[in-house]
Amino acid sequence: MNAQLAGVMVLAAVGSAPVFAADAKAEMAAVKAVDQNWLKAFKAADGDALASLYDDNAVLMPPGAPAVMGRAAIRAFLLKEAQGASQSGMAFSFGEKSDGGTNGNLGWSSGTYIVKDKDGKVVETGKFLSVNRKVNGKWMYWRDTWNADSMPPK
Repeated sequence: MNAQLAGVMVLAAVGSAPVFAADAKAEMAAVKAVDQNWLKAFKAADGDALASLYDDNAVLMPPGAPAVMGRAAIRAFLLKEAQGASQSGMAFSFGEKSDGGTNGNLGWSSGTYIVKDKDGKVVETGKFLSVNRKVNGKWMYWRDTWNADSMPPK
């Protein structure tokens, strides 16, 4: 009887592996979608849309500045950054390198970014790392940071 039960359990585990793989792929796609929604909201300088991507207790860790804690403070910080970029003609995009993963209600994404001036000249390249939490079925940024590949000009 124990051998039969063990056999059934093995079959169940093997048979469910593709389902888990599909779920993992869907979860990773959902985490990556948060990044794409962030980019869209930043380009539009939409503070509410940006803020909606962050957990109530999220922490934004921008380079060369103190940590920004909480959704309202993050909204204000990112809106100011997005408006400044828009007014100066800066264009922000993600690079081709990206990675990520999920495990339960935690996920992460990382990648590269490029900033171009109004003439299309690359003025900054860098990388980002975001830690996400799944809250009520929705992936949200919980910790978010980025930094440039080189020191800012003096």
